[in-house]
Amino acid sequence: MLTGLAPESLWLAALIGVLLDAWLGEPRRWHPLVGFGYIANGVEAWLNDPEVRDKPFSAMTRGAWAWCIMLVIPVLIAWALTFLPGWGGVVWQALALYAALGARSLREHVMPIAHALREGDLTQARALTARIVSRDTEDANASDLARAAVESTLENGNDAIFGALFWFAIAGAPGVVLFRLANTLDAMWGYRTDKFLFFGRPAARIDDVLNWIPARLTAASYAIFGDVARAIDCWRTQASAWSSPNAGPVMAAGAGSLGVQLGGPARYHGEWETRPPLGCGMEPCAQHIKAAWRLISRSMWMWLIVTGALALFAASQADAMPTPLL
Repeated sequence: MLTGLAPESLWLAALIGVLLDAWLGEPRRWHPLVGFGYIANGVEAWLNDPEVRDKPFSAMTRGAWAWCIMLVIPVLIAWALTFLPGWGGVVWQALALYAALGARSLREHVMPIAHALREGDLTQARALTARIVSRDTEDANASDLARAAVESTLENGNDAIFGALFWFAIAGAPGVVLFRLANTLDAMWGYRTDKFLFFGRPAARIDDVLNWIPARLTAASYAIFGDVARAIDCWRTQASAWSSPNAGPVMAAGAGSLGVQLGGPARYHGEWETRPPLGCGMEPCAQHIKAAWRLISRSMWMWLIVTGALALFAASQADAMPTPLL
C-alpha cells in the first residue's frame, strides 16, 4: 500500500495534521522548506549554466535533472517512514501533512489586510498586501488592495491547502511531500525570465500537472459555498483566458461565488499589465477578503468530512469481505 496505512488511519492522520496547523500554524523556526530552499538554490546555481540558458533542450534537460535531484530522495524517505510500526506511521503522516499545510498562515496574512481596510489605514494595508503579492502597492487604493488580497486568498487556498489535502488522500506522506516540494520549486524556478525561461520550465509544467485535478476540485468547492450558478458560469467563460491553467478556474469560480470583480489592470515592477477579468458584481472591499477566507475554511472542513465518510465506507467494505478458505 503506497500510503502505508488503512484508509481510516490515513484519514485520522489527515485530521490531526489539519488540527496541528490550526493550533500551531507554520513552524516559526527550522521550517523544513527553508532548508529545502537553500539546497535548491545551490543545485540551481550548479546546473543552471548561463552559457546554455538560451538553448531550450539543454536548459530544460538541466532543469529536469535539478528537479529530480531535489525530489527523489525526500519522497523515498517519506515513503519509507510510512511503514513505521504502530502509531508511528500515523504520527509521521500527520506531521508530513502539517508541514505542507498553510491554512493558518494564509489566514494570518490576509485577515489583517481586511482589518486595516475597515479602519481606513491604507498605509498599513499597503504594507501588509505587499507581503503576499508581487504587484506594486505603493499608491494602490482600497479597492486595488482588496482585489489583490482576495485573488491571493483564493489562489493560495488551492496551493497551500487543497492541493496538499488531495495528494495526501491519494498517496499519504509521499504524495504530500511530492506536491509541496514540487510546488516550492515552481515558486522558485517557474519564472519567464532570461534566467529561468527554459531551466524552470520542467518545474512549472510538473506543478501544473500535479495541480490540475486539485484546482478543479477547489473551484467546485468554492462554487458550492456561494452563488453556484454564477461561479460555474464565470469558471466556464473566463478561466481559459487566464495565463495559468489552474489559477484560472480557481479564481474565476471563487470570484463568481463571491459576486466580486477580480482581474483587470495591475502594476508589476512599474509596468502596467492588463489581465483578463474574473467574476462579476461588486468592486472588492474588506468584506470580500473575509468572505474569501470563509470559502476556504468551509471547503476544507467539507473535504475532511467527505474523505472521512469515504474512508469509513472503504473500511466497512474491507470488513465485509469474506475470509478465503485455506
